[in-house]
Amino acid sequence: MTRILDSEVAVRERYSRAAERVEDKLCCPTTYDPQYLKVIPAEILERDYGCGDPTAHVNPGQTVLDLGSGSGKACYILSQVVGPRGRVIGVDFNDDMLALAGKHRGQIGEALGYHNVEFRKGSIQNLRRDLAAVDRRLAEGRIRTSQDLAELDAWTRREETERPLIPDESIDVVISNCVLNLVRPEEKGQLFNEIYRVLRNGGRAVISDIVADEDVPEALRKDGELWSGCISGALRDDAFLQSFVGAGFHAVEVLRWGDEPWQVVDGIEFRSVTVSAYKGKIGPCRERHQAVIYKGPWSAVEDDDHHRLVRGQRVAVCDKTFNLLRNGPYASDLVFLEPSKPVSLDDAEPFDCNRTSLRHPRELKERGYRVTEGGASECCGSDGSC
Repeated sequence: MTRILDSEVAVRERYSRAAERVEDKLCCPTTYDPQYLKVIPAEILERDYGCGDPTAHVNPGQTVLDLGSGSGKACYILSQVVGPRGRVIGVDFNDDMLALAGKHRGQIGEALGYHNVEFRKGSIQNLRRDLAAVDRRLAEGRIRTSQDLAELDAWTRREETERPLIPDESIDVVISNCVLNLVRPEEKGQLFNEIYRVLRNGGRAVISDIVADEDVPEALRKDGELWSGCISGALRDDAFLQSFVGAGFHAVEVLRWGDEPWQVVDGIEFRSVTVSAYKGKIGPCRERHQAVIYKGPWSAVEDDDHHRLVRGQRVAVCDKTFNLLRNGPYASDLVFLEPSKPVSLDDAEPFDCNRTSLRHPRELKERGYRVTEGGASECCGSDGSC
């Protein structure tokens, strides 16, 4: 078994080779909508390595970030999906892959009649750091002493603050395709936090990746071939979903689950999944006398803020939760009720977290009517915000 000191080195070297020649064992085959492949040159299509199709969950006009964009195939598909009013940014840290992705950018743009794709050099776990800018700084040849190194570090931190590679809340949709598992275990938390940071409020992450049904033992994690092959860096399936929740996302949903494992190593099953998660729980909880009714078929469900939605009952929610539920993937399962005389946000009081979860029907019909009180909700803090 090959041991390596740095998994990032193994990934960089293997994907540099994969940019020069096709490597069939890198991730699992995936099919895409053929209408989007016609303008993409064969060498880009052949050197694309993924395990799902997150591009199928993007809409026209959106700004999309592709993490670990590789040969650029997904970016050029997205270019057509978002159209001339949209924008696509690919981020990768591998020079050979970036060169391949950018090689045909002008040609593809001319064929489409618009140019909306760009590629940037960066690590997906630190989307503030512009590695191309760092390369230019290093090329100046100033780094000769430890003091020079300290000055470079200070300069880099200033650049990350003043000129981040991807600014805060600038992206509508973040996608990636079989890349998150390549990030070191100690940096995976930062990776999910970065995805959350760059998304706009209401934005969405759609991630295809490899997960394991058991924790991957240390011996497998030290195997450079398995790591760079999208195997031994995989998170356990439930931990993968919880990573989104831990970063602040809501409405975390498995869009696709590989029925059959892609590979089995030492009895551990590795399979492809595609997961969607939304950003939007930011802001105060305001009382606008709204309610939701869960239609079924389950007798009850619970959302990420511990609102228990019982089938057929009017559950009192704050304005923020009301809009999260109405605009997210839950909408088709719910009935949304607003008072006959709407309460403006300017007049809305903080949502009372000490009331019961049910809304009396008269609160929706009569201004100032109050009947539900007592009990406790876990969704909000003492300041009335979640």
